[in-house]
Amino acid sequence: MSLTESRLTRTSAATGVTGRTHVTSTQVASSGRDRAMVRVVVWAAEVWRSVARGIAVAAAWSARTVRPAGVLVAAAATVGMGLGILFGWMEWMVAGAISLILLAASVPFLFGARSYDVDLSLTHERVIAGDGVTGEIVVRNHGHRIALPGRIDIPVGAGLVEFGVPLLRPGHTVAQPLDIPGLRRGIITVGPATTVRSDPIGLLRREHAFEDLHEVYVHPRTTELPSTSAGLIRDLEGNPTRRLVDSDMSFHAIREYTTGDSRRHIHWKSTAKTGKLMVRQYEESRRSRMAVVLAVAEQEYADADEFELAVSCAASLGLRAVRDARDVEIVTGSEIPRVVRGRLRAIRHIPSGAPRPMLDGFSGVDLLESTMPVSEVCRLTAESGDRLSIAFVVVGSRVPLTRLQQAALAFPADTSVVAVICDERAHPRMKTLSGLTVLTVGTLDDMAGLLLRGATS
Repeated sequence: MSLTESRLTRTSAATGVTGRTHVTSTQVASSGRDRAMVRVVVWAAEVWRSVARGIAVAAAWSARTVRPAGVLVAAAATVGMGLGILFGWMEWMVAGAISLILLAASVPFLFGARSYDVDLSLTHERVIAGDGVTGEIVVRNHGHRIALPGRIDIPVGAGLVEFGVPLLRPGHTVAQPLDIPGLRRGIITVGPATTVRSDPIGLLRREHAFEDLHEVYVHPRTTELPSTSAGLIRDLEGNPTRRLVDSDMSFHAIREYTTGDSRRHIHWKSTAKTGKLMVRQYEESRRSRMAVVLAVAEQEYADADEFELAVSCAASLGLRAVRDARDVEIVTGSEIPRVVRGRLRAIRHIPSGAPRPMLDGFSGVDLLESTMPVSEVCRLTAESGDRLSIAFVVVGSRVPLTRLQQAALAFPADTSVVAVICDERAHPRMKTLSGLTVLTVGTLDDMAGLLLRGATS
């Protein structure tokens, strides 16, 4: 019995071991095939990504390098060689071969585009409208080989200035003057300088842009205004208000001494007469605040030259106020998206702390198609700031007097409002409406005379 059991046990054990060994070898083989398949898939994905990147780089390089004429020549080479070889047409084969030779001959002209070291400098970065800018461009060959002749393009706003660069030996330098005449008001971007390599036919082109980027602020033209007429208010120490204070410049009355009053303000003559301590009382003096509101809507001006006159008038008023150390606020309309026009109100403040930031701000003012009318700009200006002593509203010839009266009503009753209408076809004149003084200027030089006349009247 024990012998039989031992045989059964050995047989069962042997059978079990054999079965387990067969299953394990199958699983190992399957796992090996799966890993190999995964490696193949990963390798194929990496190859495809590398090929895709190479195709993208080649396409980007071709788009930057091959010009339209080069595309036509490449197409002629492909079609000519293909049809000539396929059908045995000698004429097509010759045309394709010539096109291929032209493309191959254009390639050497692209070499050396990055061997230049370009330095662009400007004498001034702030000029007045109508004046030009001068500078210098220095090109140096910092490579170890001779640099073939090429061209350097310098973007100036929407224009382009081209310079021809001769053949340069290693380490040699060539300098050429840069002259940009007659700039209009605005912020002009000069640069970056770009080296251009191209073949004589114009099939291929290679460019390399440098980082020398300059911004030229072209300030509006201004005129000198009389200091006494700035704001039509001649207040040296401020304007008295109805608020009574214990210490100021404008004397108001005398009252009895109360606890806490300063003994420096005791009026001894009145004290001797009444037998009680009496102190002086003053009216608070508030320094006049001035606002210059410039209309920037396209429909409020006849043309661009009229808008430039308005910008010059507003800049002249603001510049005079800044030089007189007055508190001035310069406001224009702001761009409003069409989808929210009528539901959104926005204004733009031009820096008025110093002449240079203020003129830089005027350089960036442009006509806007979607913005608030000048009456709404005046209303928002009156709501957003402190009480104003005087407000100048500078507009174009297409703003009627009724709208100017609406703009004047947006300010408090004690604010003097002066409207400046810029009309190049009109003669200078001044007239007074109900609570509004209207000045019409045809040139910038008319501003000084009209303001002086308004200050003396």
